[in-house]
Parts: sequence; C-alpha cells; structure tokens
Amino acid sequence: QVISDFDMTLSRFGCNGRRCPTSHNILDTSRVISEDGKKKLKDLLHYYYPIEIDPNRTLEEKRPLMVEWWTKAHELLVQQKIHKGDIAQIVRESEAMLRDGFKEFFDQLHQNNVPLFIFSAGIGDILEEIIRQANVFYSNVNVVSNYMDFSDDGVLTHFRGPLIHTYNKNNTVLQGTGYFQQLSTRTNIILLGDSMGDLTMADGVPSVENILKIGFLNDKVEERRGKYLDSYDIVLESDETLDVVNGILRYILTE
Repeated sequence: QVISDFDMTLSRFGCNGRRCPTSHNILDTSRVISEDGKKKLKDLLHYYYPIEIDPNRTLEEKRPLMVEWWTKAHELLVQQKIHKGDIAQIVRESEAMLRDGFKEFFDQLHQNNVPLFIFSAGIGDILEEIIRQANVFYSNVNVVSNYMDFSDDGVLTHFRGPLIHTYNKNNTVLQGTGYFQQLSTRTNIILLGDSMGDLTMADGVPSVENILKIGFLNDKVEERRGKYLDSYDIVLESDETLDVVNGILRYILTE
C-alpha cells in the first residue's frame, strides 16, 4: 500500500520560480474570500509557517501552535460563508498543480490494485476536487483530511473533526476509520511525505514488514537536510516530479 501526504508531496511546491498553492492556499486566495479575510489568513501564514518548518523547535512545542493556526484559519473560513457549489470553480481557477508524472503514479497503483491512502492536513474538499479534475480519482484512492460541513442551502458552517494538522498525522486522528485494519495483509508500505510530521502516517498499520520512506525536501533545503536524511530513506531535494517514486513502483509492480 502507498500512504502519502498531499500538499507539496503529490502537488508541486513550485513552478518556474513561483510557489504553487496548497489546498488551504487555493481557498484562502480565491475570489470567495473577502480582502480582509485574505489579509488575516496571510498574517496567520506568515506567523505560523516559520514555526512549522523551524528545525530547532521540538514537535512538542509545535503541536499546540499548529492546532492554534488551523483552528483560527478554519474559523476565518467559516465566517466567509463559502458555498459548496463554488468549490469546483475555485479549483479550476487556481494554480493547483500535481507533480509531473502524477498520471503514471495514480494509473500504476490503480491498475495493480494497490491502495493509495492520502493523509492530509489540508482541506479534503479542495484536494479531492484537484484529483477529480485531473481524472485520477480512482476507486483505490482513500482520503483522510479536514472536510467542510455545509448547511442545507450549501453554506460552510464548520469543519468536521478531528482536526488534522502537520504534526498529528497518526493513529489519534484515525480512530474509528478502521482503514488500515481492512488492509492488514498489506504489510509492505511506500510512504511519501514532505515534512517531519509525515513520518508517523503509517503508525496505524497493524503489521509492517517493509516500509520505504521517501521525503520531498522542498524548502529551506540546507538547514533541514540533516534531519531529513536521518529520518527518510530517500530524500528528494527540489524535485517537482514523481519520477523516482514511479521508477520504484514500476520495478516492484512488474516483478
């Protein structure tokens, strides 16, 4: 089975020297958010993002601050009275980009009946729409993320719990899903992530025989390299493709 983060792992970090948006960014910068809302969301990003990627802070220090960031951001989004019907158009108008080679990646897994579990601290409704518009939302794809709840007339009322942020992607937010239990025979795992928080995504798998952890090191490469090399088996620096992953899958799946 493949367990993957979404933002900046399956989606691109940058293109032609510009940052690509995460699923949160897509919504935060869209036409459905007021100018005041955009400014407040940007202020949150500028305050909390450096904390999220600071290699000198412990996870214990970061966790409560990430909860604070996500909670404030979600509250701001709820105030914007976002309509469910606008989401597809918001994604179409955005600069969302999946990594080069995404089609081969999704196709290979689907054709070989390999489950793909996407574990994201982003916004589930947005990232599902990105995958749908890319025509790769196959039956083997399962997503756990932060989903919106809408009123009967389609207006965002709140985000469904439990809250998933960068540093709690583990069993604590998977309770009750039973997803990994259904796949207890899938004891070989490829894990794809771009942050230290992604390393725990396979914690809920009942029995792991082999796990290959592939990390995309997108940002602050020099200062974070050591930590990534200690934690991931393969570290891909400033690589906007899924070529290495696809090569490994081709090798395994044609055996």
